Amino acid sequence: MRKVIYWVHASVDGFICGPNGEFDWPELTPELSAYSDALTERVDTYLYGRVVWDLMSSYWPTADQVSDHPHDLRFAPIWRDTPKVVFSRTLTEAGWNTRVSADLEGTVRALKAEQGKDMVLTGGAEVAAALARIGLIDEYQVVVHPVVLGGGKRLFPVGERLNLRLVATRGFDNRAVLLSYQ
Repeated sequence: MRKVIYWVHASVDGFICGPNGEFDWPELTPELSAYSDALTERVDTYLYGRVVWDLMSSYWPTADQVSDHPHDLRFAPIWRDTPKVVFSRTLTEAGWNTRVSADLEGTVRALKAEQGKDMVLTGGAEVAAALARIGLIDEYQVVVHPVVLGGGKRLFPVGERLNLRLVATRGFDNRAVLLSYQ
């Protein structure tokens, strides 16, 4: 059975974006970029909530034309070609090899039952919280960056206890730390 991996960047104080939606603080260092590339090889489907989809689709279709960052140059064509699912009640269509679904649980259960590689949910706190409540996230990969945002969107707006088991930790370039949970 395919796994759902929640891959998310967080501040030390537990936020995934700043008070005004800022996401200018994660630093993609060489080691973190290499880890991200390895994770990309494990998956064949990207899962997004509407807000993260808007952010991703505004950058990645042309990232390799506007950036010279090695990660952007490698990842942009992969992003364009990889199947994606956006969970939204308001969006009706999306480009770039993407389908839209309003049925979060049904769609994720069906995808998990299909043959294929794992899937990655990259951000989308509300989608992650909903999937966590019904036990459909298999791995939580939280990259903690050395920044305190003082407010913003919480990493886990679950509202109830979520017991996780730490399975690995890893530092990247003496900057960020990966916390892997099941």
